[in-house]
Amino acid sequence: MPREIITLQVGQCGNQIGMEFWKQLCLEHGISKDGILEDFATQGGDRKDVFFYQADDQHYIPRALLMDLEPRVINGIQNGEYRNLYNHENIFIANHGGGAGNNWASGYHQGKQYEEDLMDMIDREADGSDSLEGFVLCHSIAGGTGSGMGSYLLETLNDRYSKKLVQTYSVFPNQNETSDVVVQPYNSLLTLKRLTLNADCVVVLDNTALNRIAVERLHITTPTFAQTNSLVSTVMSASTTTLRYPGYMNNDLVGLLASLIPTPRCHFLMTGYTPLTVERQANVIRKTTVLDVMRRLLQTKNIMVSSCARTKEASQAKYISILNIIQGEVDPTQVHESLQRIRERKLVNFIEWGPASIQVALSRKSPYVQTAHRVSGLMLASHTSIRHLFSKCLSQYEKLRKRQAFLDNYRNHPMFADNDLSEFDESRDIIESLVDEYKACESPDYIKWGMEDPDHVLTGDGSATGMVDPKLAV
Repeated sequence: MPREIITLQVGQCGNQIGMEFWKQLCLEHGISKDGILEDFATQGGDRKDVFFYQADDQHYIPRALLMDLEPRVINGIQNGEYRNLYNHENIFIANHGGGAGNNWASGYHQGKQYEEDLMDMIDREADGSDSLEGFVLCHSIAGGTGSGMGSYLLETLNDRYSKKLVQTYSVFPNQNETSDVVVQPYNSLLTLKRLTLNADCVVVLDNTALNRIAVERLHITTPTFAQTNSLVSTVMSASTTTLRYPGYMNNDLVGLLASLIPTPRCHFLMTGYTPLTVERQANVIRKTTVLDVMRRLLQTKNIMVSSCARTKEASQAKYISILNIIQGEVDPTQVHESLQRIRERKLVNFIEWGPASIQVALSRKSPYVQTAHRVSGLMLASHTSIRHLFSKCLSQYEKLRKRQAFLDNYRNHPMFADNDLSEFDESRDIIESLVDEYKACESPDYIKWGMEDPDHVLTGDGSATGMVDPKLAV
């Protein structure tokens, strides 16, 4: 029986990457822009009902909820070529349409205000599923709606659907450019607290790295949002192939995540994909082998998180777990040979307190999408260097907070009324302890970490260190 997954697209960024994701899924399953199965899509063997359900007239509708506090992006979707694909009852735009003004507190407060409407949509979708496995949230952590309303939804889902998995695809801001959102460090910190406490798995999509990959690897001088979003949709569709083209392993979300997340707090994953292509680009076609793909996935330049810098400190960072999803014509013996070669050459530095092995899931490719390459691969990895990304968020926050800059926008909302800024302090403490935990993972004594020192026990209502999250226990 398929385990259904409901996708929540929140805010401008969430709806844009969600739109690209559904375009990709329609192509891979042979579904037209109106949701009707194409005549050539008769091979079967795929599970469309994990992400789609069928209406009475047999056309396919995505299990997706589109939510935003301003109408621009969703109006674009409703007037675009895929306008007949979605269920229009699953679209929420705030009545005033004024957005959240890039303010986390405004997005969070409005999420609370519209809770009844939002949860009514979610409950209706959940009740329409035979065997709901969990939720996938697409959002950005730097703006107002994706961060604030996304945070409120994470807390509410955790409360109302505590037994269901919550996975997020979270877009982190570009650290190399001056942002037009001056309060980005505040928004990021407050959202990171919720991602740490209320999500089971966070796939980190770092705009800094996505832009670097587009410039260096794809030779696009000034990457557009559409081009970086197509990179994101490639990662999202590849990470769900084992759910949609089931094999004997990793054919549900729990199976996929349980092996990647040994301790509940260290659930932030980085991704790598090869060979990369972007639409409308003439690519040099090369010979792809399993070893070539697996070796390239481990190269820093292909990893979509910028914290993997070649600094002395980063060189001490270690992999906690790796799952490679290999698509295409692959013989299992090639996989064994490739793993042996990688082990012999010591290309991967693993933690000392866990199983030091790369897991591999083989998946079929969609028969309806023609690709130039025979083999492609996605890496989902938990790596201790991701703490540098959080440290960067913390240092940017400290710079603003030291000057008490731009706090008036937050004080206007109930959570920060009467100059109560304890929410900021608590969020900072939780992210600092998360950074400490990732650092502790690098030492062989990590299993004892946090047990004897009461200061190391993480605050908040999450699970204690060293325990396996009951949702991920297989």
